[in-house]
Amino acid sequence: MELTSPIETAFRLNEPQHKALKKLRIKTVEDLLYHFPARYGDVAKMQTIAGLQKGETAVVFGRITKLEATKAFHKKIPMGTAELQDDSGKIQIVWFNQPYIAKMIPEDALVRVEGRVSERRPKSSDATRSTLQATRSFYFSNPKIEKVESVPQGVGGSLFGEAGEAHHLHPVYPESSGITSNWLFHAIQKSIGSGALETLVDPIPPKILEKYHLPSLKTALIFIHAPQKADDAVVARKRFAFEEVFFIQLEKQKERKLWQKEKSFTVEKGEEHIALFTKRFPFSFTNAQNRAVSGILEDFRRGVPMARLLEGDVGSGKTAVAASTAYAVITSRPKDQNYGTLQVAYMAPTEILATQHFESFIEYFKHLPISIALITGRGCRKFPSKVNPAGWTDISRSQLLKWTKNGEIAVLIGTHSLIQKSVQFKHLAFAIIDEQHRFGVNQRKALVHKEVRMPHLLSMTATPIPRTLALTVYGDLDLTVLDEQPAGRKPIITEIVLPSGRDAVYEKVRKELQAGRQAYIITPRIDEPDPDKEFAVLAKSAKAEAKRLKEKVFQEYEIGVMHSKLKPNEKEKVMNGFKSGKIHILVSTSVVEVGVNVLNATSIILEGAERFGLAQLHQLRGRVLRSSRQAYCYVFTESAGAKTADRLKALQTAKNGFELAEYDLKFRGAGELSGSQQWGVSDVAMEALQNLKMVEAARAEARHLLEADETLSHYPLLRAHLTSRKQDEIHFE
Repeated sequence: MELTSPIETAFRLNEPQHKALKKLRIKTVEDLLYHFPARYGDVAKMQTIAGLQKGETAVVFGRITKLEATKAFHKKIPMGTAELQDDSGKIQIVWFNQPYIAKMIPEDALVRVEGRVSERRPKSSDATRSTLQATRSFYFSNPKIEKVESVPQGVGGSLFGEAGEAHHLHPVYPESSGITSNWLFHAIQKSIGSGALETLVDPIPPKILEKYHLPSLKTALIFIHAPQKADDAVVARKRFAFEEVFFIQLEKQKERKLWQKEKSFTVEKGEEHIALFTKRFPFSFTNAQNRAVSGILEDFRRGVPMARLLEGDVGSGKTAVAASTAYAVITSRPKDQNYGTLQVAYMAPTEILATQHFESFIEYFKHLPISIALITGRGCRKFPSKVNPAGWTDISRSQLLKWTKNGEIAVLIGTHSLIQKSVQFKHLAFAIIDEQHRFGVNQRKALVHKEVRMPHLLSMTATPIPRTLALTVYGDLDLTVLDEQPAGRKPIITEIVLPSGRDAVYEKVRKELQAGRQAYIITPRIDEPDPDKEFAVLAKSAKAEAKRLKEKVFQEYEIGVMHSKLKPNEKEKVMNGFKSGKIHILVSTSVVEVGVNVLNATSIILEGAERFGLAQLHQLRGRVLRSSRQAYCYVFTESAGAKTADRLKALQTAKNGFELAEYDLKFRGAGELSGSQQWGVSDVAMEALQNLKMVEAARAEARHLLEADETLSHYPLLRAHLTSRKQDEIHFE
């Protein structure tokens, strides 16, 4: 058996097993060996039938006969029944509500049965105690069963021999319908026993393994699948976690080195120049904002393209930092030119957010003789307008493209429309990407690779990311964190509300509305679910909730509805109504999660909170963290379960979004943090991301290797391993 052997040639598979392995992405023997246990349990006690005791969980091997799908005599419950026999005796098997199992195993097959031993007593009121004792019988109730080719040794008796299974901890693997954890265990042990590991070559240099006390690849695979003790499993998982983070870091550091070889624009503006600009603001910068601006200006002066991630909690002032550094660029001339300006591109994920940034930048720069433009799928706008110098005007797309190409537009803001081939700049020196995790890698590259000279790149996100995760998946970016809130901003008051408290919350919101404030109400759905549809999510919808609130609760107030199915002009009309104060309550789905800025909104109700992630709840809560007024968040939940309560409690107690992100990383199950669904790293690596020292060590080793040998010519195994890794298997979104 070889590592590259297809799984169907290495093992005899039936159709359900073949489909299950395909679903688990196990195509070869090597894939099988890298299918790691989710956890470890005690080995079920292997027994002969004669030695079984009531209440114990046991494993029995034997021949199965009398397979039948039937119904219970009294309650007519469908069930499957069978009889299992070994050299020592017989025992009945019953699968309640699973009659199909009796049809899945062939008669007289050799099987492994694992389950709890139960006892059946006859219902006879006049039977003597001795008679009852004599007629008691054991049976397996709803056990696991699978067909086996042979019986392992170790139970005793003529059928089983003397030797037992050698491992101490029993690995429990992620399963899929058709494949059990036990099948996976025995298939992996067969693969290891076949000598497949002998051809393995460890790509990690021996010096690194020795430095961090990590086992070799071969040893780690044996340890992780058949640990003699708990420490074996721990050290094996540590090795594979380090390996994955190390290779991600190598890839990202290589990208970083290639980036730094590009030519860029040098912007010489200093902090004193920015101070003249920011003194016009109605607020003072925090120390964190000042540090961020200084770091970006220092990057501008180096002459190599900046690549920086600006990570800030909700309301921490990222847009002000972006505007201030953009000011340094648009007040700078192209090299050897005494006219015109360098250009800035600002990409946002939605039309609502792009339009909001356009309006904000007009406020920031309206005192300067520069042009600002907006490009979205709907159309184009330009400020200032010849007709109205204090406002913007709609312009044709062709006219905007012409002005951008010849350098007349200093700041161009837009959605993904910015990255279309027809959009060309003359001197693009600075690219800003807001909520960058919402854009794909290729979309971001398309924006910054538009020019001969590489523009400086500032990626921004308000989604709190644990530092370990940020250092890993954004390894090619310098990290700046805005960890302070603007002065005078009051902490939001958050309440977890069960259904019985709904009316009291409505009265609290009414008092805020009477004081001239506004409110958001967020729902998980747009439309009402079909109650007759199987598996329908019975959660509140924006449309129905807005109607109910208008009819029964807030009759005297204007209520608007926002969701993703509205046409762009309808969305804009609703948002303008809310911003102007004509709409008092905005009932919306999570489409307003990012960036929407209405200073007068001080209350938000989050319906069906158990259906949102903590980070998303925090983002939504941030819609009312936009002013110095006291803000309130009411988290409505239908669930009174302890797990939900603990999770939502973190929303109350965490000081900021970064604490919530750490909470999510620590307490969400590894399956929920699955790389294919979230960050593109495996569950083993996600566990490692709770260990900052390991991530920093992997990052440092990757840097040292590339500094000494940029092409990895002295490390052919590393280079080959990196080449074989498919980029599309890793998503850094």
